[in-house]
Amino acid sequence: MPSKIQVAAILGAVAASVNAHGHLSDIKVDGTDYTAYDPSFQYQNPAPEVIEWSCPECLDNGYVDPSMYTDVTKIACHKDATAGAKVAKVAAGGTVDIQWNTWPESHVGPIIDYMAKVDDATSAKAADLSFFKIDEAGYEDGQWAATKLISNNLTWSVTVPSSIAPGQYVLRHEIIALHSAGQENGAQNYPKCINLEVTGSGTENPTGVTADKFYTPTDPGIEVNVYSGDLSGYQIPGPALFSGASSGSSNTSAAAPASSAAAATSAAPVATSSVAVQNNAVSTPVASATATAVASSVASAAPVSTSSSSSDSSLPETFTLETFISWLEKAAGSSSSKARRHARAFRG
Repeated sequence: MPSKIQVAAILGAVAASVNAHGHLSDIKVDGTDYTAYDPSFQYQNPAPEVIEWSCPECLDNGYVDPSMYTDVTKIACHKDATAGAKVAKVAAGGTVDIQWNTWPESHVGPIIDYMAKVDDATSAKAADLSFFKIDEAGYEDGQWAATKLISNNLTWSVTVPSSIAPGQYVLRHEIIALHSAGQENGAQNYPKCINLEVTGSGTENPTGVTADKFYTPTDPGIEVNVYSGDLSGYQIPGPALFSGASSGSSNTSAAAPASSAAAATSAAPVATSSVAVQNNAVSTPVASATATAVASSVASAAPVSTSSSSSDSSLPETFTLETFISWLEKAAGSSSSKARRHARAFRG
């Protein structure tokens, strides 16, 4: 079994090549913090029960591309995601603050939020979700919505429409990265779903559509060159906003963002508390490491398999720092409690 020093050395060696795409790190619903889903939860027994939908296939923090737009099981809440086991209460007109663990500055694009009313959010299926759009933000005042999220400690605030009827809903929060969208199937969708129970006296039940009807690969807001032309006319994709939606999500926060220099030197996300939020977004896209490269880095420290097969002992071709820690310590025989750096007790 490698020592802590060996593990630290290995992590330092691969930090610069770890996939930089993010996942959610914290969800605050009407001021109450809830644990977000982490793909490493699948290696815990029992897995933590959370309000966010689970996505075991998201170990690489990867994306849904336009070729998958007609597959509702992929585009609705990410690849083969399943309903969260918990539901968070929020008053109509209340706020959901969604924090990402990291986001590359190069991955510019819009942020869009939808809601779908359901009988029971914990047993809902992707094909059952009929979404209506509650807010959207694209390119405004020379800045992309994703850039605003980074400057706001990786947090996006969503206002639940005050007029909607009480009941259970699935909130769909999505960033669409457009850095490669100038070519066919170049857009990258990162949808996340969260279970909510809305309270209040609203009466509206907006009509929605399933997620496989949202976009086409050639929509002006999907296939677009973000490096030239007048971006002020950028068209946010998807259906029209629900008439009772707010003017848009807020990107203000009481916590001060870290300096851009500090953010640029951070090669991997750092765990943050719900009180003092630290901006750990990297300034440039980070190249993903292959299992072969990692094998050469760790060969002297731990005799572990780096096969590309789908067995539980293998490491995905692309992976996050948390995934690498989990894989390394599991392969070395460490206890599962050490292997989960982001496993927090469920609060709520």
